[in-house]
Amino acid sequence: MQGKAIRRYILCISLLALLLQHRSLQASERFLYDLKWLGIKAGEARLEFIDEGETFRVLSRAESAKWVSLFYKVDDRAESVLVKTGEEGREGWAAGSYRLRIREGRHRKDKEVIFDPENGKALYIDHLKKKKRLYSVPEDTFDPLSGFFLLRGKEIEPDRPVHITIFDSKRVWNVRVDVLGRHEIETRAGRFRTVLVKPNLESEGIFNRKGEILIYLTDDERHLPVLVRTEIVVGYVEAELVGGDF
Repeated sequence: MQGKAIRRYILCISLLALLLQHRSLQASERFLYDLKWLGIKAGEARLEFIDEGETFRVLSRAESAKWVSLFYKVDDRAESVLVKTGEEGREGWAAGSYRLRIREGRHRKDKEVIFDPENGKALYIDHLKKKKRLYSVPEDTFDPLSGFFLLRGKEIEPDRPVHITIFDSKRVWNVRVDVLGRHEIETRAGRFRTVLVKPNLESEGIFNRKGEILIYLTDDERHLPVLVRTEIVVGYVEAELVGGDF
């Protein structure tokens, strides 16, 4: 199984998992997924949400199974911090920071973005190459892990696409999320009525387009991501919700 597919896949889950909170945020939630390649378990993923009061932290980790690690070990980690803005009763959230650490076989990546929303800036840091660069970004720009946070207060209805602005791969991307319809899905965590969404991710980096990514969210106010499927060079990969605390 290709390591890049695992990383691309679980980060997409992380983005849309922010939909778990529709109108309000909930503390200390944890979601567990099996990563499958052509129906064979090839790894596991974990997603956590931590309410820290003035900040909100999102943690994601994807690891290859032991049999995959024998020839291609994957250990990918991402962390995003959102910062509370506005006054009481009119609170909002802004991107604070984002860090992605990748281990896929011999490939390594360690990048970080520190946002300055008041001044419309984002500081990109490559920790391995020891390089830094400051970029200008529009208002309400988010990182790949927290970008879909803006969707939490929106209704998700078929044929009503939503646009999200993210900063990734040293560029700003306007991501369109299409809502394709409703389906009933069964996973190890149970049977769910879901709404199917497809993010049109055009970034050249972790979201480079090599195939469709389809996400099945529960068709309720929580919008729990219960199943995600993405195409790769050989077949497809699925992330299936199997448990957690939520």
